[in-house]
Amino acid sequence: MIWRIRMDKRTPGKNNKYAYMLVSFAIMLAAGIVAAVCMGKYSVTPLESLRILLGLRDGSSEMTINVVMRLRIPRILASVMVGAALSVSGAVYQGVFRNPLVSPDYLGITSGASVGAAIGILLSLNTAFISLFAFAGGIAAMLLAMSLPVLLRNNSNIMLVMSGVIVGAAMSSVLGFIKYLADPESQLASIIYWTMGSFSYVSSRELLVIAPIVLLPMAVLFGMSWWIDVLSMGENDARALGANVSFVRSLALGCATLLTSASVCIAGTIGWIGLIIPHVGRLLAGPANRRLLPLAALAGGLFMLMADTITRTISVSEMPVGILTGALGVPFYCWLLYKQRETLL
Repeated sequence: MIWRIRMDKRTPGKNNKYAYMLVSFAIMLAAGIVAAVCMGKYSVTPLESLRILLGLRDGSSEMTINVVMRLRIPRILASVMVGAALSVSGAVYQGVFRNPLVSPDYLGITSGASVGAAIGILLSLNTAFISLFAFAGGIAAMLLAMSLPVLLRNNSNIMLVMSGVIVGAAMSSVLGFIKYLADPESQLASIIYWTMGSFSYVSSRELLVIAPIVLLPMAVLFGMSWWIDVLSMGENDARALGANVSFVRSLALGCATLLTSASVCIAGTIGWIGLIIPHVGRLLAGPANRRLLPLAALAGGLFMLMADTITRTISVSEMPVGILTGALGVPFYCWLLYKQRETLL
């Protein structure tokens, strides 16, 4: 196939450069994890944190071990996982819809997950059930958005985008109604805090449950990255190359939706990561998803880890991580609109 030939014609220098980038990001991510373990209101030295992580806990106090293993490690792993998941899902959405301004909440998934979490909070459920409701809400929003084109007998990308806009608007209205019903003294504050995004309540048990839902779809997307490249050429060209457009698109969007829903389930609503990191990845590795997706996963995990570490150490009271990502995302989005101004006319 012409596309495969073009994608596989790589010079050794470019391959080595890409490998160096992957190794560099992996090393930075590992160093960031060690630094994040050490930083906080209860400080831990790098040597002591490494000893605890390696299981050499002689000489460490029980307090230090609990802080590292029960509080910081689950939170650090969750931030890396969420950053990677949102970045990969954002890259997939942008490739499938052939739109560089697309983000993981494009089909109303984030709004649906927020509605599910808000319902759980309104029912005074515990954190585990709130996360379950958030996951179910995101999946329900995706299924609803993808069912509308089927009912209208038009499976084009444009119709799917319009369905996502409709579902997102409907879910936002439902969320507003839930906020109106919520108790202002307790429930409303929890709903608002959830929509800002935070890793404060992540537990090891919750992380073990969510990890397969993140890792398996991500592995599937890595495996089908070439087909996503084919799909990004356009539906007609993809069919000419033998792609089952409906199946490939549904599988890619389904896996990306699982990643987004699982991320909201863990940390609430965190915007901009799925928009910013894929563009950074394309600047470094090019547009081919075979290279973009692994690099986006590492870069997204590193970025989210840094953002969460800053928000939990910058002041006495913890700041929701969504505030920082939004502060960084808005100027980047303005720059992106400026760069795309001619193609948007």
